[in-house]
Amino acid sequence: MTETTVRRPDAPARPRLTDVDALRGFALLGILLVNIHYLASAHHGSGVEDPAFGAPLDTAVRAVTAVLFEAKFFLLFSFLFGYSFTLQLASAERAGARFTPRFLRRLAGLFVLGVLHAVLLFPGDILTTYAVLGLILLALRRVRPRTAVRVAVMLFALTAAGYALLALVAHAARLSPDLAAAAAGADEATAALRSGPASVVGAHLDELPDVVFLLVFFQAPAALAAFLLGLAAGRHQTLAALDRHQCLLRRLQAVGFPVGLAGGVVYAHASLAHPGTAYQVLALGVDVITAPLLAAAYAATVLRVVRSPRGRAVSAALAPAGRMTLTNYLTQSLVCALLFTGYGTALVGRVSPLGVTAVAFTLFAAQAAACRWWLRGHPYGPVEWLLRAATHLARPRWRA
Repeated sequence: MTETTVRRPDAPARPRLTDVDALRGFALLGILLVNIHYLASAHHGSGVEDPAFGAPLDTAVRAVTAVLFEAKFFLLFSFLFGYSFTLQLASAERAGARFTPRFLRRLAGLFVLGVLHAVLLFPGDILTTYAVLGLILLALRRVRPRTAVRVAVMLFALTAAGYALLALVAHAARLSPDLAAAAAGADEATAALRSGPASVVGAHLDELPDVVFLLVFFQAPAALAAFLLGLAAGRHQTLAALDRHQCLLRRLQAVGFPVGLAGGVVYAHASLAHPGTAYQVLALGVDVITAPLLAAAYAATVLRVVRSPRGRAVSAALAPAGRMTLTNYLTQSLVCALLFTGYGTALVGRVSPLGVTAVAFTLFAAQAAACRWWLRGHPYGPVEWLLRAATHLARPRWRA
């Protein structure tokens, strides 16, 4: 192996887009605010309310989380995955490196990390989905931006239409949820998660089939659509020339917030008040269409804020976390597993929704501070360093 080959993973590249890092950090916070409620309660998402926390404040926190965060931030993260894909492709072309083998190794690394994450820490893992969908993104890397946008819109529309059709079938069959069975399953899962490590892993394995079903029929089509939108934006270098797109950002806010929030209210009402019904299935279809608009409005707002005269502090708070998203994502699950399962203090089902939300903000603030400290002496986060080594088959720099 030559010296040139060893240094290639750290070859000079274009300056990092701090705005993209800040947006990625914001997406990371949103994902944490969703995932932590699933980690903190086996009842969350089961269709039955946790009997220990049924006060109006608890219900309000769940509703706000569903309206503002659920099913929105993975779309933003997926968009950034597609956008970053174009940056990686351009970097490989500048370095004269073969991109396909390198990217395939990256996807393999993500898949391995995702499997370990899903089994050991959190079944609702997204990394395995990204690894599989990344193969499709790789195959479509030469598609024209306009075509990518059209395919993305079609994916959203077909997924929503599929849910509408399922809702009609469920309504015609007069299906009703078995709430007693759901409550019993949640209680059983809670007991397993409070037990030892082997019991925790067993509970995760029991949950995986339902999670895979959700990923395949809900998250995967939407994530792929967001990948393609990110690909189109990356081809146009949209986030590198934000000053030319201020009008677009304002339009995204003007349309995305009212439409996206209205869809979020429908989604939250159906999920919390009418779980397992045809109405909830229809609401999922509504969310498929409206959630991307709310995610876009969030992104436009963050980008406008960080570009404002007083936005430097916001960027300084979010960007370091955004540079270490993989490390932070896995660390969030590890900390929550130690906090809520039998790996540690076994507090699952024992912390109120408001308390869980407070834990999320505290954890993210600690991560943001730790990232700023870490990046003073290191060019990459620890897990990013490992993935980069596997991607390039060379040892990247450890110290800055």
